[in-house]
Amino acid sequence: MCTPAAAAAQPERHPYAAPVAEAAQRFGIPELWIWRVMHAESRGRIGAVSHAGAMGLMQIMPATWASLTARHRLGSDPFDPRANILAGAAYLRAMWDRYGDVGLMLAAYNAGPGRADAYVAGRRGLPAETRAYVAKIAPELHAAGEIAAIAAPTLPSTGWRGAGLFIAPLGAVDTPRSFESAGKTATTSGAGSPLFIPLSGIHQP
Repeated sequence: MCTPAAAAAQPERHPYAAPVAEAAQRFGIPELWIWRVMHAESRGRIGAVSHAGAMGLMQIMPATWASLTARHRLGSDPFDPRANILAGAAYLRAMWDRYGDVGLMLAAYNAGPGRADAYVAGRRGLPAETRAYVAKIAPELHAAGEIAAIAAPTLPSTGWRGAGLFIAPLGAVDTPRSFESAGKTATTSGAGSPLFIPLSGIHQP
């Protein structure tokens, strides 16, 4: 099982240590982000496939994989550990650059940036599964104390960042389901790129 604590304690002994280190360096994000998302998404199972079709260690949706491998030349096998880890790290970095906020980065990774954008704009609440996903992972990423080392983009001055991510009333939260098909791009800012489509979607690894 790929537990972040075990991997951090003895990284040289973990079978994914080398690709995680490579991905962290290549895309400029902390290794802990990759370990923690990998654990949450697949529990370290190489061949994991969700009911929504997300694949591998980092649970990459097929259309997202196609975009990422074309952009970063990751090869043809989405279940290859190195390629899958690189793809997940690339997407995490893209979501960090898009939002500059760990909670929204994770929400977009789980539910897609279109849904995260709708939340930021106040049009829709986040799905219950996504809220639980972010609540579980985000504190660990913040506690790592590595975020300051990442160059964050200029954040919008719309006031959304001052609002709590987990304070919406239960009635405003949708039940978990898939909100965007694997081939559908977001219709908000950044949607011109095929990269901005749901990654893991709303799924149980």
